[in-house]
Amino acid sequence: MQRYFDNAATSFPKPDVVLDAIVQYTTQCGASPGRGAYPQAVDATELLDACRTQLCEIVNAPSASHCVFTLNCTDALNIAILGIAKHFLSKKEPVHIVTTAMDHNSVLRPLHELASQGVTHTIVPADPETGIVSPEAIQQSITNSTRLVAVAHGSNVSGTVQDLSRIGAVCGDVPLLVDAAQTMGHTPLDVQAMHIDLLAFPGHKGLLGPQGTGGLILKPGIERILDSTRTGGTGSQSEHPVQPETMPDKYESGSHNMVGIAGLVASTRWILNKGVEAIHKLERQRTGQFLEELATVEGVRIAGPLTNEHRCGVFSLVSETCPHEFAKALESEFGICARSGLHCAPFAHKTFGTDVLGGTLRVSIGPFHTEEDVSFLTQAIAACVQKCLV
Repeated sequence: MQRYFDNAATSFPKPDVVLDAIVQYTTQCGASPGRGAYPQAVDATELLDACRTQLCEIVNAPSASHCVFTLNCTDALNIAILGIAKHFLSKKEPVHIVTTAMDHNSVLRPLHELASQGVTHTIVPADPETGIVSPEAIQQSITNSTRLVAVAHGSNVSGTVQDLSRIGAVCGDVPLLVDAAQTMGHTPLDVQAMHIDLLAFPGHKGLLGPQGTGGLILKPGIERILDSTRTGGTGSQSEHPVQPETMPDKYESGSHNMVGIAGLVASTRWILNKGVEAIHKLERQRTGQFLEELATVEGVRIAGPLTNEHRCGVFSLVSETCPHEFAKALESEFGICARSGLHCAPFAHKTFGTDVLGGTLRVSIGPFHTEEDVSFLTQAIAACVQKCLV
């Protein structure tokens, strides 16, 4: 029997309603939204609109038309970073972007590519024990040419959750881009209260939808400084050879992944029915249990917060065992699916000093894990560590 503990990569299992919705769309609709006036196309448009509305409800976003569908969270982050840079570069204005050492390569690599165009960036360090980034340090990194601050809400390495309210407050007039890959759907988010201007998210992690879905939620007005980075058919204003400026068509070229979005409609409705607060409470119970039980296991430690404060259900385990061998042993002997390595976040591992170890063994908890699942995981970790120490 396998037990899945890699929800930081993608959530599994999905709610049953997700598969039901995918099958229903595929067998009973199959049309593209905005590409016709016949009933199936109208149904597809209504499905698309419902998904935007539900996603905005989850994070208290004010405008469903400013919820843009993307391929995934990486795509959303690229649209935000490259689009902001393109806008100011086209005006011959200097561009500086602030990010943190806890951010993912989905942010770091676009910044690296932009350096060839004269864009500069600052990587704000994080606390080596917790991974927490000081809002004051972010504020001190902002200059007159800073056009964007990009912050990962929850670390995909350590589970560290940043204080977005404080960070958003210190950004002032500089737009705040939040990578919510590890938090949206199971950690409360309020884009208005937290001063978030752009929120990037995947549909297939905490939102429990299919892979190949994601989005970027914009604060109304941000589109004025966010240029399109790709153009094409939108099903609207087809008489014009230029990209529409209307939302969300400005950023949505080509046909939507309606099979995935059908599943995402079902998963977001499931989350809204359960309540993000209720899901978050359950996650905190499981993370608290894991922290308490793992504390009794000798020979292994956690990189990142050691309490339920400032964290989500993502854990990086460090031991004398090579992380890749550790993951292999957990799977082969106990059927536990976990991930080893650097997790596409090299500076986060450098922060914790785990880069020289080849990374860590990462386990991540989902909404369907039980107390028994968590105890089994801890016992399996203890057995693998003990076997190594003998």
